[in-house]
Amino acid sequence: MVGDKSDKSMSILLIEDDEVDVMNVRRAFSKNHIANPLYVASNGLEGLEALRDGTVPEGRRLVLLDLNLPKMNGIEFLRALRADPQLRTTSVVVLTTSANERDKIDAYDFNVAGYLLKPVTFLSFVEVMATLNKYWTLVEMP
Repeated sequence: MVGDKSDKSMSILLIEDDEVDVMNVRRAFSKNHIANPLYVASNGLEGLEALRDGTVPEGRRLVLLDLNLPKMNGIEFLRALRADPQLRTTSVVVLTTSANERDKIDAYDFNVAGYLLKPVTFLSFVEVMATLNKYWTLVEMP
């Protein structure tokens, strides 16, 4: 049943325009045996559409968000997400190359669950995905 609290499956929406990073996330999921469904959008507009039109099933959802995106960047996406009554409680973890302090402050102002810098090496990427998997497995998320 959709939204059933006993159903621990979580759909993950990766909003990322860099194909190499998308491939790294997919490979890291595979290497960590993460079975959660992974959906990909290449910008904030596509991400909002995927959440609104049911491409990413309702229920437990987590967004992995890059900030540097075309058309609608990550901060603009967060602003739109938090303004939408149907989506505002969606959990978001920022996964970005931006170490800019202003970006961190802006992201946390929009109530992100975490702000992670993208690792440089694939092995580090695998470790970050393993940590995220533990996080969303252990934390009670809507």
